[in-house]
Amino acid sequence: MNSEARLVEAMTYSDKPRLVFVGNGMAGTRTLEELLALAPDRYDISVIGEESCGNYNRILLSPVLAGEKTIEHIMLNDDDWYQQHRIHFYKGERAVQIDRVRRQVITASGRQIRYDRLVLATGSRPSRIPVPGRDLKNVLTFRDINDVNTMLALSRSKRHATVIGGGLLGLEAANGLRKQGMAVTVVHTADFLLNRQLDATAARLLQHTLVQSGIQFMLNAATARIEGTAEGEVRQLVCSDGRTLKTDMVVMATGVSPNIELADSAGLRCDRGILVNDVLQTFDPAIYAVGECIQHRGQVFGLVAPTYQQARVCANQLAERGFARYIQTPAA
Repeated sequence: MNSEARLVEAMTYSDKPRLVFVGNGMAGTRTLEELLALAPDRYDISVIGEESCGNYNRILLSPVLAGEKTIEHIMLNDDDWYQQHRIHFYKGERAVQIDRVRRQVITASGRQIRYDRLVLATGSRPSRIPVPGRDLKNVLTFRDINDVNTMLALSRSKRHATVIGGGLLGLEAANGLRKQGMAVTVVHTADFLLNRQLDATAARLLQHTLVQSGIQFMLNAATARIEGTAEGEVRQLVCSDGRTLKTDMVVMATGVSPNIELADSAGLRCDRGILVNDVLQTFDPAIYAVGECIQHRGQVFGLVAPTYQQARVCANQLAERGFARYIQTPAA
């Protein structure tokens, strides 16, 4: 960004304290919504979002993949919402550095966005199992709307899809691709599906139902490598026991991990996640963090309910409405 553009940007701000959110997902935006309800005029607010759209319900990506909904159906806050609340919304921008001395967030395009308070809501990133071929064309993850759009586009020209991972997300991906007309096989390392949620009997009944719907399974199957064509596209998946599977597309649904790189590079204390105290404050008192990127009292989080509880506590702290602390509650 040139100096003139920086000046114009600076002139649009008020003299109120500057609050910057890095991340435009469900946890960060819920924190913002809670704050606006408590203290709508306290801050001049900026949101940096890596995706090129507003905030949507990530839980409903599976119905979008299945063709049952569109992105418009699952949008929670569109561009107009940010404008109505006088929020500086930098969509399609990636934060690459936090300068804690100057209190600036620097983006990949060169923007320097000053803050008095900063909320990190960087979420989590999908895991890719470390096997040869993981970087071939058409090896995907299932995490955001871009992943869904890519799968929908490929389903119109490809025939065979393989989903690595027999957990809930993997089964949702498999079902969506099947509804798009693809022949789908789920490859799972355990000997029954949803092995963290179900016992073997319930899992067998579920598998029987899914097979009847048209989904195939390879169980006790560890992926050894993914082989490609001369053009670099997926050709087949090879298991460690020698079994092979011809495929045009591979979707890895093998879990997520907290996205801590930005915080870690800024010198904030991190372990598995960004370490926060009971008011969601990091080691730096000007910086807070919420959602799947954090670690609180040894725990990381992958469900929406606890991240919404964190949002309420963090918003209360930012609004200076007295002391409230985040207390973990057992998952139902």
